[in-house]
Amino acid sequence: MAPIRQNLLAMEVAKILAALADLAPAGGERVLDVSGGGRPLVWLAEPDRAPRNTRVDRLAALDALRRDERVLRLGWTFVVGGAEVGGARRKVRLPLLAQPVRLEWGLRGYRVVPAGDLELTPLIEDRAVAAGLEAAPGLASTGWLGATGTVAWVKAAAAAAGLAVGEVLAQAPKRADDTVLVGVTAPALFVTRDVVATGLRDTLLAWAAHPDLNSTALSHVYGDRPHETSLVDGDKPLSPLPLNAAQREVVRRTRVEPVVVAGGPPGGGKSHAAVAAALDVVDRGGSVLVATQSVHAADVLADLVRRYDGPAPVLFGDSERRADLAADLSRGAEAGADAERVRAIAAAVEAAVAPVTSIRAGIAAALDTERRAAELPRWQPAIPALQGDAPGAFTVDADHASAGHLLEAATATDGGWWRRWRRRRTEKRLRRIFGAAPTVPHERLRAALDAAVAARAAARLAVGGGTDLAPAWRALADGDAALAAAVGAAMRRRATSSARWNAAARRSATALGAALRAGRNRRREMLTALDGPALVRALPLWIGTVTDVDDLLPPAPGMFDLVVLDEAAHIDQLRAAPVLARAKRALVIGDPRQLRFVSFVADVEVAGTLRQHGLEHLADRLDVRRASAFDVAAGAAAVTWLGEHYRCAPHLIGFSARRFYSDRLELVTRHPRNELTDLIELVRVPGSRVDDGVNRAEVDAVLDEVRRLAEAPPEGGIGVITPFRAQADAIESALLSAFSVEEIQKLGLRSGTVHGFQGSEADVVIASLGLVDGDSASRHRFAADPNLFNVMVTRARHHMTVVTSLTSPQGLLGDYFQHAEQPGRSAPGQGQAPSEWATALARELRRAGVQVRFGYPVGRWRIDLCAGEGEGAVGLICAVHPDGVDAHIERQRTLTRAGWRLYDAFASRWAGDPVRAALDLTSSP
Repeated sequence: MAPIRQNLLAMEVAKILAALADLAPAGGERVLDVSGGGRPLVWLAEPDRAPRNTRVDRLAALDALRRDERVLRLGWTFVVGGAEVGGARRKVRLPLLAQPVRLEWGLRGYRVVPAGDLELTPLIEDRAVAAGLEAAPGLASTGWLGATGTVAWVKAAAAAAGLAVGEVLAQAPKRADDTVLVGVTAPALFVTRDVVATGLRDTLLAWAAHPDLNSTALSHVYGDRPHETSLVDGDKPLSPLPLNAAQREVVRRTRVEPVVVAGGPPGGGKSHAAVAAALDVVDRGGSVLVATQSVHAADVLADLVRRYDGPAPVLFGDSERRADLAADLSRGAEAGADAERVRAIAAAVEAAVAPVTSIRAGIAAALDTERRAAELPRWQPAIPALQGDAPGAFTVDADHASAGHLLEAATATDGGWWRRWRRRRTEKRLRRIFGAAPTVPHERLRAALDAAVAARAAARLAVGGGTDLAPAWRALADGDAALAAAVGAAMRRRATSSARWNAAARRSATALGAALRAGRNRRREMLTALDGPALVRALPLWIGTVTDVDDLLPPAPGMFDLVVLDEAAHIDQLRAAPVLARAKRALVIGDPRQLRFVSFVADVEVAGTLRQHGLEHLADRLDVRRASAFDVAAGAAAVTWLGEHYRCAPHLIGFSARRFYSDRLELVTRHPRNELTDLIELVRVPGSRVDDGVNRAEVDAVLDEVRRLAEAPPEGGIGVITPFRAQADAIESALLSAFSVEEIQKLGLRSGTVHGFQGSEADVVIASLGLVDGDSASRHRFAADPNLFNVMVTRARHHMTVVTSLTSPQGLLGDYFQHAEQPGRSAPGQGQAPSEWATALARELRRAGVQVRFGYPVGRWRIDLCAGEGEGAVGLICAVHPDGVDAHIERQRTLTRAGWRLYDAFASRWAGDPVRAALDLTSSP
């Protein structure tokens, strides 16, 4: 039956891929004029230099303003003139060969620095022809433009793009003749426009014909087979990253489940969870493919890997860092750690684990003693009677642990004559140890044991001077840091061990270095020919965009052990499917409450396609118009919620927490220093009309705000965003006119639409709503779209300014304005006193003039007493956490990392005297 079931599953997956292919867009936009829409095309005398003039300065400033997007390109050769396209005459300024670049200031003007792949025009659709053009000798090297074969290359490339040229000029014509087409072998700078990717239909059809998809993440996500969800791997993950409980859960699940889904709000640690899971899989001998929606997101994850000393990732897409990787691979790898060295590395980690385990055990024992001693007041009235029932429990040398085990054994209910006989013997021994008569019930023996344990714990605390764990907490923090460093170093070294870097792996790595220096189409061929298993064994961590995965990696099912699909709510199923097919298991991460993908597929087209392929029973999953990759994965596996928020102060995130996440966010950032701080400013400007989609009054006000911030620039940069493209273009133009490239770089200034800013953040964000009261209802609805609005108001780390011409907005906008003007709304009130001791201590602290609050909430934790105000506020821990010792230690670690100063304030330190405690605590530094 198993082979039959596997065959049926393979047929189902193939039908799904074929249906997705039928729903894929037919093609992308044919961009013939890169200078259209007022975008400059600046011709250069040489490809690696640009003069310092007004036009080039503006391009450099634009590149700095939108540096996350890499919008600047250097065109090496062009087709210029005019052509008949679709019955209409079109202007042509088409680069045949281009490259992402940066402009860096030098002694002779700007240096033009490569920042990504050489790119043939997408109008050349024949990949074999494209690969041949990319393989031209000396392509885009020094002197290539003047080489003998370059003219022939231009003619061949233009013909392949459907724009045949007769004459090829060595320099740009001063005045182009739009009645003919000519080739130009001269470099020029220009700004890219977004182009829809092509070829997706053919890619999906090719995957549909592949026979080996049964054991891939794609089949797990779409297949109707049960998934194992119970965790069988009990090892606690060791990671160089600091992880909370939910993030550790993601890592544990990723080890044993075929599909793992994690969701959470902005600033919830999703990137940390993704990187931690990836590093864990690599360290356990596996390979990982991380696919993101944007180049910026890929770079962010790669930076996070480097920050925590993980194995060097392969940035295989359009990344500025790929050239460095290619150079490193060409130099060859040093001899990796042999088996003996790997054992030494493991021993070093164990050596770092040992002190942490020891310190934690000591803290746990002290907390357990404190917890038991805290029970004594409850037992004291009953102790005389309990001593009469079970005097042996209260002797000085009573072995309470053994007595507890005997009591458990004596009260067991499992059957069998042998067990019954053992229980009778245990019962006699138990009575003898307790000195209890046969008539004393087990419940009284249990109570006597608990009372005796509490009495002994209280006596120990009295003799020892109470519980003060300050030195132990400091030692634990130091031990945690040392362990994280050791784990990171071990992961990096094990990733380059001789077991991974064998002869086949070295050959594949060297070949990869050559492939990374080739053009995109030639690289695809070279990667396909590589020994995939050997390559990912040597280089186990790959990071790139979803588009690059499909465009560059060989179509090998299950090539990787794990695929991490990041920003998955922003990725449609059509682009996710080929990525999921390349791995055995999947970790899918996203936030469906932020911006989602945009689909232009009609409902009737979806229904007809599913009916044609016999997939009506999967209509909910294959609704490609509404269901993202995250939605489909969430239908296949449980979602781990990453709800702890680490980015913003309460005023900045509070509105989203309530409105979009039903107060499921746990603000680890909350502190008395920021709970009342007004961090959202409404700048109201008069404006009664919008011309061509632009609110000019808001543009001017944004400019004034940036000028004001320029007097004392925020360290983490300034972001300017708006919902509308026309408004974004107007703001961009105003900023480029007002600030030089040096000033933009100094300010860390970026601008764009909300869609362009998803995944980014800045210390200060200025949002221009671009609306007036008289705007159409549709324009208001667009700006108040919940997902777009949620992204817009959660990009700021420290301060948010909203520039608006609206006088009295309603609905979502009106509610946010009200929140902006009420910074104290999220401040917690007085909680419930956790104990009588905490109440007495709070009373004495208040008499000393200290403000005190009970149960102060920080994330999912509560601080027993929050004493003081503003920056000077501290947390006082008056009792062991009610959920036990593990929760107590986790709280301490989390809040300490969040910047809290915590003090142990157990009653045992002052023999239950709150006056002494208050005096000591108020005199502490």
